[in-house]
Amino acid sequence: MVIIDAHSHLWLRQDTAVDGKRIKSLKNGRSIFMDEEVQMLPPFMIDSQNTAEVFLSNMNYAQVGAAVVVQEVIDGCQNEYLTQVQRQYPDRFFCMGMAWNVEEAQAVADAGLKGIAFPGHRMQQPLTELMPVFKFMEQKGLILSMCLGDDETQVGQMREVIQECPQLRVAIGHFGMPTTPSFRSQVMLAREGEHVMIESGGITWLYHPEFYPYPTAIRRICEAASWVGIDRLMWGSDYPRTITAITYRMSYDFVSKCNELTEQEKALFLGENACCFYGFKNLPVLPYIKNMSE
Repeated sequence: MVIIDAHSHLWLRQDTAVDGKRIKSLKNGRSIFMDEEVQMLPPFMIDSQNTAEVFLSNMNYAQVGAAVVVQEVIDGCQNEYLTQVQRQYPDRFFCMGMAWNVEEAQAVADAGLKGIAFPGHRMQQPLTELMPVFKFMEQKGLILSMCLGDDETQVGQMREVIQECPQLRVAIGHFGMPTTPSFRSQVMLAREGEHVMIESGGITWLYHPEFYPYPTAIRRICEAASWVGIDRLMWGSDYPRTITAITYRMSYDFVSKCNELTEQEKALFLGENACCFYGFKNLPVLPYIKNMSE
């Protein structure tokens, strides 16, 4: 089965501020996050660098062929590092830049990054104010990754963006926030345009209190499939923050082991849809290597 991660993160170091609160890498996988010390990464990542090489080791072990790397303001702008990653591992990563105007979007395109990620849930201004950027992305063939807020406010704005940019490829993140009242409205955005997808990055975090094998998450995936079709849905892990609680393989095998989806539906959700949407080619063959404890 082809497995592709449609939502992950990479950074060399966190050192930024959001709403006046500090985010800064410490040691042993810890960070200051919004002025509080948290376990941002697994503790064995002692230098607190979330690098492509460590991720590739996790991907190879879990038999994940490729990954889409998005960005979040809480990690600081990683355009420079992700440009390096894209050049070094073009068949394994689809890296997105961060940009807030057309000039910055042009720099992202010139650097060879493949899209632009917007953490809409952290934005104060209406999404429609970024319409010139979205139109530029549509013209240049850049993919838009967009995570929306918990309520309905940004859903209508995103609908307007999709209507104004009908050829823009859009991936709605965090699976449309299935733990909030806006879940159905966000997922239904996939019916607003032929190039709109929904990816599940962070779904294990959203259902962390329930924990593995996340039966409610499976029900939400089935619900979304009944609304827009399984061909509009993609798996995403939200690596690396989610693997402080579970292994990387666990972030998708709760889907591959469930009984609620057919094998064909699992294949589409876990990789085939993302392979087509992002245009991955030359994926490696990753054999299963058994654990010593097996």
